[in-house]
Amino acid sequence: MGNYFEYLHTVGFEETNLVGNVYYVNYLRWQGRCREMFLKLHAPDVLGELQEDLKLFTLRVDCEFFAEITAFDELSIRMRLVDLAQTQIEFGFDYVRLDPGEVPCGETLVARGRQRVACMRGPNSRTVPARVPEPLTRALEPYLS
Repeated sequence: MGNYFEYLHTVGFEETNLVGNVYYVNYLRWQGRCREMFLKLHAPDVLGELQEDLKLFTLRVDCEFFAEITAFDELSIRMRLVDLAQTQIEFGFDYVRLDPGEVPCGETLVARGRQRVACMRGPNSRTVPARVPEPLTRALEPYLS
């Protein structure tokens, strides 16, 4: 299925609801965090462009849930490149609960999500679609699913 970028996360109490399971909006936050950490580690030049006039607009996001998770569960959020067009990128995310106590180390797919992002440039009143920056294209190539 190709390589993935991995963001590791430990669920905290603040991410759970009154029943004790993770509130759904956190899955979407983790998609954004995973994407941000990818940029920091693999496309730092793009961070400079984001401080100038590049904007990454999220056009669509979704998440399908398979199992509940609770506080202190260890997660691996695994991001893959699904589609790379001239001005848009689509990412796929697997949310995997890591069960290190199991022998061999167990993993459970708890959710799967997608996110489509458009690259835009210009001032807020005149933002227009822009090509995906070359450093980002190069950084994403190994993660094509």
